[in-house]
Amino acid sequence: MFPPLCKRIKVQIRDSDKVNDVAIGTHFIDLRKISNEGDKGFLPTFGPAWVNMYGSTRNYTLMDEHQELNEGLGEGVSFRARLLMALAVEILDTTNPEINSSTEVQVEQATAVAENCTGKMEEFFLFGAFLEATMIDRKIGDKPINFEVTIGNYGNQVDGVTKPVPRRKKEGGDGDEEESELLQNSSEDEGDEDGELVSVSSSPPMKPLVTDRNYFHLPYFERKPCIYIKSWWQDQRRRLYNANIMDKIADKLEEGLNDVQEMIKTEKPHPERRLRGVLEELSSGCLRFVTLADKDQHHSSRTRLDRERLKSCMRELENMAQQATVLRSQVKKNTMKDKLKLVQNFLQKLRFLADEPQHTIPDVFIWMMSNNKRIAYARIPSKDLLYSIVDEEVGKDCAKVKTVFLKLPGKRGFGPAGWTVQAKMEIYLWLGLNKQRKDFLSGLPCGFEEKKTPRGQNLPSFPPISLLYTKKQVFQLRAHMYQARSLFAADSSGLSDPFARVFFISQSQCTEVLNETLCPTWDQLLVFDNVELYGEAHEMRDDPPIIVIEIYDQDTVGKADFMGRTFAKPVVKMSDEQYSPPRFPPQLEYYQIYRGNSTAGDLLAAFELLQIGPGGKSDLPPIDGPTDMDRGPILPVPLGIRPVLSRYRVEVLFWGLRDLKRVNLAQVDRPRVDIECAGKGVQSALIQNYKKNPNFSTLVKWFEVDLPENELLHPPLNIRVVDCRAFGRYTLVGSHAVSSLRKFIYRPPDKKAQHWNMTGEIVVNVEPEVPIKKMETMVKLEANSDAVVKVDVTEEEKEKKKKKKKGGGGGGGEEVEEEEPDESMLDWWSKYFASIETMKEQLRQQEAAAAEAEEKEEMEIGEETKLGDSPMKGSKAQAKHKDKSKTPKDDKKKKQQQQPAPEQPEKKNKQKIDELKVFNKELESEFDNFEDWLHTFNLLRGKIGDNEDNATEEERIVGRFKGSVCVYKVPLPDDITKEAGYDPTFGMFQGIPSNDPINVLVRVYIVRATDLHPADINGKADPYIAIKLGKTDIKDKENYISKQLNPVFGKSFDIEATFPMESMLTVAVYDWDLVGTDDLIGETKIDLENRYYSKHRATCGVSQTYSIHGYNAWRDPMKPSQILSKLCKEGKVDGPHFGPGGRVKVANRVFTGPTEIEDENGQKKPTDEHLALTVLRHWEDIPRAGCHLVPEHVETRPLLNPDKPGIEQGRLEMWVDMFPMDMPAPGPAIDISPRKPKKYELRVIVWNTDEVILEDDDYFTGEKSSDIFVRGWLKGQQEDKQDTDVHYHSLTGEGNFNWRYIFPFDYLMAEEKIVISKKESMFSWDETEYKIPARLTLQVWDADHFSADDFLGAIELDLNRFPRGAKTSKQCSLEMVTNEAELPMISIFKQKRVKGWWPFVARDENDELEITGKVEAELHLLTAEEAEKSPAGLARNEPDPLEKPNRPDTSFIWFLNPLKSIKYLICTRYKWLIIKIVLALLLLIMIALFLYSMPGYMVKKLLGA
Repeated sequence: MFPPLCKRIKVQIRDSDKVNDVAIGTHFIDLRKISNEGDKGFLPTFGPAWVNMYGSTRNYTLMDEHQELNEGLGEGVSFRARLLMALAVEILDTTNPEINSSTEVQVEQATAVAENCTGKMEEFFLFGAFLEATMIDRKIGDKPINFEVTIGNYGNQVDGVTKPVPRRKKEGGDGDEEESELLQNSSEDEGDEDGELVSVSSSPPMKPLVTDRNYFHLPYFERKPCIYIKSWWQDQRRRLYNANIMDKIADKLEEGLNDVQEMIKTEKPHPERRLRGVLEELSSGCLRFVTLADKDQHHSSRTRLDRERLKSCMRELENMAQQATVLRSQVKKNTMKDKLKLVQNFLQKLRFLADEPQHTIPDVFIWMMSNNKRIAYARIPSKDLLYSIVDEEVGKDCAKVKTVFLKLPGKRGFGPAGWTVQAKMEIYLWLGLNKQRKDFLSGLPCGFEEKKTPRGQNLPSFPPISLLYTKKQVFQLRAHMYQARSLFAADSSGLSDPFARVFFISQSQCTEVLNETLCPTWDQLLVFDNVELYGEAHEMRDDPPIIVIEIYDQDTVGKADFMGRTFAKPVVKMSDEQYSPPRFPPQLEYYQIYRGNSTAGDLLAAFELLQIGPGGKSDLPPIDGPTDMDRGPILPVPLGIRPVLSRYRVEVLFWGLRDLKRVNLAQVDRPRVDIECAGKGVQSALIQNYKKNPNFSTLVKWFEVDLPENELLHPPLNIRVVDCRAFGRYTLVGSHAVSSLRKFIYRPPDKKAQHWNMTGEIVVNVEPEVPIKKMETMVKLEANSDAVVKVDVTEEEKEKKKKKKKGGGGGGGEEVEEEEPDESMLDWWSKYFASIETMKEQLRQQEAAAAEAEEKEEMEIGEETKLGDSPMKGSKAQAKHKDKSKTPKDDKKKKQQQQPAPEQPEKKNKQKIDELKVFNKELESEFDNFEDWLHTFNLLRGKIGDNEDNATEEERIVGRFKGSVCVYKVPLPDDITKEAGYDPTFGMFQGIPSNDPINVLVRVYIVRATDLHPADINGKADPYIAIKLGKTDIKDKENYISKQLNPVFGKSFDIEATFPMESMLTVAVYDWDLVGTDDLIGETKIDLENRYYSKHRATCGVSQTYSIHGYNAWRDPMKPSQILSKLCKEGKVDGPHFGPGGRVKVANRVFTGPTEIEDENGQKKPTDEHLALTVLRHWEDIPRAGCHLVPEHVETRPLLNPDKPGIEQGRLEMWVDMFPMDMPAPGPAIDISPRKPKKYELRVIVWNTDEVILEDDDYFTGEKSSDIFVRGWLKGQQEDKQDTDVHYHSLTGEGNFNWRYIFPFDYLMAEEKIVISKKESMFSWDETEYKIPARLTLQVWDADHFSADDFLGAIELDLNRFPRGAKTSKQCSLEMVTNEAELPMISIFKQKRVKGWWPFVARDENDELEITGKVEAELHLLTAEEAEKSPAGLARNEPDPLEKPNRPDTSFIWFLNPLKSIKYLICTRYKWLIIKIVLALLLLIMIALFLYSMPGYMVKKLLGA
């Protein structure tokens, strides 16, 4: 089988043992890396190449505690072995049964490989210098410590066993490979012929000094120990070089992407430009790889995998370069997010390609040893250290000072235990060919002298064993620790007592401990004096050492808990630089805090490293902290760096708590909410009995706090819910962090804005919007929802049609224009279908507008690249774009106004159907979750322990807090506090309804569901509705809809509920099952409370027009005028003032509208309701109080299933009305039950046929004739087919039938569909309803006695629109079928009775339509009642019989009158043949007579008789 289902191959070397074999080393080969399944791909191939195996350290004890590392679990901590292996895959001949059946592995002797197949042996040289060793864990701080570096087994002195054999370079690759790998040099005085040491692999032991109570450091100061190791490996550097080039491209890309994300996060301008830059870098980097990798193609030791990988990498990168160039041109403001995702995929692909499966040089290990025992290690891939003469190929850490954190080996370094640092090292490493080693010291900080062993004193190339720094710089480090946010909650209360510890070189300091907070604002400056750094001053400025900041949680007992760590680089100022902008004073920045691999908050801080010049500390810039704060020895962050603070007041609205889950199995009974921001906070009132009333008694509380002016620096606000238990204990229920206060900040409105213009009257233009030009026909929605959409017909064509109709012969004038359905025919569904059509049209227009905007932006990008991205011009282009982006809408309006002008006179006689708004999404997303003043905050369970890292967001939600926050600068502007009716207890939350329990009638309308997920084996479902609200649980199981994925429910349900206890409405769709329990298909949840209290008035949608009867009757118990006056009163708006002439004034806006209304009897009465409704529909234009009111609507909600999170299981169209019970009761619910089909009967009389093609040849007479009969049906696949009798032996294609078919059917007028119900199969439990188009099919056949009848032709008539029949057989032509568009169409449902000739057609050999006959038929449509009154018989039977057809007697002629038929036969067929035969006979007789009489005459003549 290939491809195999496994992803990797495991190769293991074992130590054979009598009891059980022990793994020495394990290696996994990833099949995706050694094969490529693309069309230019290759089967898995590998080597011959060396594979390095890593595992545990060799400590020859009986039980190896890290044995699982040798099994390949976890990261190996030491080199174990090398294995030379090759792998090839061949596709076998599958026909061979032996191969297919055998499963055992065949082991064969391998052929010997050539010596140099894996590359030429080269001598490599590794050099390292330890510049610093700090943060050494205090457990090991009491014994001397040394460090050992190993590469393979070279340099390993502790576990190395064999005595070294100095390997001469001459020996090259001879000698036994295996043996040579185990050899090493452990003695330091062994020299080879150059007098050079083979290796010094460990630093001298040294006793650590105390840094602080947690960590120690080694006193290296100016003397830095060095190591060097010589080793021999096959030269396969090319592999590593290629990987390095790709790694560098990937690193650059990652850095660029992080920049872009940071820009988006901090809302800096033009992140899309940065992304375009990143893509440009990426494409140039990829092309550079192609040129570099190409030059080294023909190397003798390259394996097949090397060649194939190189080809595929070059292909991929070339491809990536092209894609990046294309993407660059597509990056726009609005497409940023999607394109960013695509670029992330590039990054993953690059990382995957860069990983080289065929190893060469083993990784370098650095071990910290104490007392000759290995304590902690770091592992550095050798490719990162590899030197090359080409810049792009150099490893990223080669000849650079790298910060390395040592970790514990194996399981001990895993999880929380491994979070503490064992040691932090600054180490310099260089690895390369021995012959290239001349500048291996080039990357070290300058200013040192080399110290060599006595033997190598005078040899310049001899590596040093230590470096003595003669130059040192003295600095002062200032760490401005301002604040941390969103820290890890370390205590069970959901809070922490954090402090930070800052490490730099060999010093450390702590901030103070702040109790009970996750957002500590330490506001503290830590000064590190006399920091000594070795090296040249200019190097320090460009690349200073890193600072480590660790955050701990102080516990009263025991040691502090680790909460996270972050790193920072300081801004450096040399003594000769000015302390002035732009670099100084430094800006506060956010540093991401990590805890293990997960993020755990941010630190807001700034770090500066100031050189202390010859003048001492007096030259340093002064520390000018705020003078008003006296914090004793603690220095606050100085003025230029600390954010400018303002006094803010945070007002909190406490509304209630919902859906609280149990805590430790106990129910929450007396919850309280604590709000905390920047160290200050407030507590809500206690809810005495959560079950009885989950709302708070005191609504608004506030606290004051100092917050930065810069909103990006605002700390988060923490919401915590605790449950008060007996004996004054508290349990944390859940918490929520509001990461950005931005949306809760109150900004005083701009008085100059037009919205606030209160002077003078503004007449609001309320012309009805120009109707969207609709399609000619309405969209018909059927069960399987392939909507029939007729193409738009232009005005001119309509005109043409009319002329045609008028001029189309004598009878043409009687054609009536389609009359509109009258009021009584319209129902709610008419309104719904018309609205769906409008929604589709609007979507089309939006798409067009979006495309237009995109084009504009595209042109702009073109300009931008031409402009050379100068910031000035760019910003102009942006400004231009802003103007442009406003225009499309206005243009659209203009276009619309110009276009329909000619149409309007015609529209007048068409009656307009009132519409509702169909939202193709949830109402919440349209109205911002109805969080206009009441917000919902999800409470999450605190992460206690880290085993819940993988829990999804949903699972962690333990409840919801409802309320809101308002943040404003403290002295509020007077106009708010002075406003009439200002209640100081409510502060900014004026006019809030009371939160006492309230009884509400909830009316849920379910229209239909679409695209449900199939629940049964047959790929269908039997859906029904289930509704749950509080204790009410309705399951509408009896009315399930059989075998339907797009069921039309058309139902309404009334439920009484009490808010706030029962406010979460769940509407679910279940699948009915005959046996077993019903399955949930999907459900949707609606928070009714937010809707009920929203200012958008989502209780009952506002209709388009006001009428008191008919299909569009007003549903709300409150009339529009009552609603309007209530809104005006609540919003403190002046009005409404109804004036004469249909005017109404609200605030300073004037609206106009009609003032009369018709009642059921058509009487007109004066009314203000139309005017009031006009204001409600334009309520957003009212200054200050205005907002969009929810219109009469149908919303489409996705159905979700908790077992399949995130996957939509279908969509549900519905809406909800809510009416308070203390108001007048609403009327009955609107009837939205699905339309019932109407019963009809179609009578079709087939009178005659003509010109039917002749199929049969007569046996006796051989002439062409046909035995014609006509078959017809209306439903589906001939379920109700009816045939006429046979007209035998028609010689001219004429047939006479006078035969009546009768087709009864059920018809849905609005959807133009016939409804049939039938069982799908004999095993079906119930009938399934189908909707099919109303099409009558007539076919003409030739009857055969013994063989199957022959089909001759057919015509299919769509009963709603079919061509009018021709008056005579002559006028009936093929055009009636092929050229339907230009012919006048009729509908049987309007005409009721039609008679005429229609053509029968069939396809000929060339697949073209040809006419094969004509039929004269009469169609007569009656309703079931009419049909009952005037019955008619089938065929020619009673009642109302049809006369027998007058058929000519040729059909049976030969049977009755043989002579006549013979005469007929002779006359027609064989006439000429007979004449020819007679003539021929006469001729023959004459010749015979001549021959007979000839001799006699001759004799007579001769004798002269």
